[in-house]
Amino acid sequence: MDDERTESTESTESGHDGDRRRRISRKNVLKAAVAAVPLPLLLGGAALARDAKPSDGPLTPTPYCDDGDHPTPPQMEGPYFKPNSPLRDSLIQPGTQGTRLTVSGFVFGLTCQPLARVLLDWWQADVNGAYDNVGFRFRGHQFTDERGAFKLTTIVPGLYPGRTRHLHVKLQAPNQPILTTQLYFPGEPRNNTDPIFDPALLMNVRQNGSAKEASFDFVLRVRGGSTPSPTGQPTTQPPGGSWSAGTDYRTGDQVTYDGAAYACLQPHTARAGWEPPSVPALWRRT
Repeated sequence: MDDERTESTESTESGHDGDRRRRISRKNVLKAAVAAVPLPLLLGGAALARDAKPSDGPLTPTPYCDDGDHPTPPQMEGPYFKPNSPLRDSLIQPGTQGTRLTVSGFVFGLTCQPLARVLLDWWQADVNGAYDNVGFRFRGHQFTDERGAFKLTTIVPGLYPGRTRHLHVKLQAPNQPILTTQLYFPGEPRNNTDPIFDPALLMNVRQNGSAKEASFDFVLRVRGGSTPSPTGQPTTQPPGGSWSAGTDYRTGDQVTYDGAAYACLQPHTARAGWEPPSVPALWRRT
C-alpha cells in the first residue's frame, strides 16, 4: 500500500562513519533497548533531549538538549503527504475512532536553545491504516510556542502492509531548511521488520487510563535559538498591503510579495522564512 521502501537520502551526515556515530550515541542505545518493551510498561525510559544533564541541582528555564547526539535524522516523505493542511493542534474530530494519543515535546537548535515558531506539519493513517487523500482527516500543522514547545492530540495510527506504526511530520524553523521525518512507537513487533524504522526516532510512550501519552524532542540543524519579538505583540496588517514579518494575518487577507498577489489560507503571525512563495500551507498565489 505504501511505497516507503528505502531510506531517505536527505541526511547531511558524511559517510558511514558519521552514520555509525549517530546510531551508537547514548540516547539511541537507550531507545533501542526499550524498543521491545510493551507500551503499558514503558514509563519514559528512552532519553529525551531535555533530560541529558544531571537534575540534582535547580532546574533552569531552558531544558537541556546536548548529550552528544546529532540532529534528529530525516526520513522519507512517502506518497501520502498533502500541502495546505489546516492550522490545528488536535486531529480529533466528532466520531473519531481509535485510542487517543497526545504527543508533546520541544524543538531545539544545535546549541540547545529552544526554537520558537517552528512549523510542524503532521499526517498519519487512521485507525484502519488508511490515509485521507481527498480531505484532511488526520492532517494538520501547528507552531511551537516561545518556549519551543508543541503538543498534538490525535489517535494511535493503524497498521497497513509493510510498515510499523508511525507518525509523519515536517519541521521548519523560520528561514531554515525543512526536516521530513517519522516517529515510532516502542514495543511494536513490526519495528523489527520495517526497513525504514530507526530507533533514534522512538517516542517515549506511557499509558494514561484508556489513552496514551507520548513525548519526543526534535533537534534541528539550526545554530542558536529563538527569542520573542521586543514588544511581544504582532502588528496588524490591513488587507492589500505588502507582506511583512511580524504581522498577524487572518484567513482571507491579501498581500503582495515580490510583485505577486497572495491570499492567506490560515491565521498566523508572519516570520522571516515564511514568505508567501515558501509556505503554500499558509498562502495561495492569486
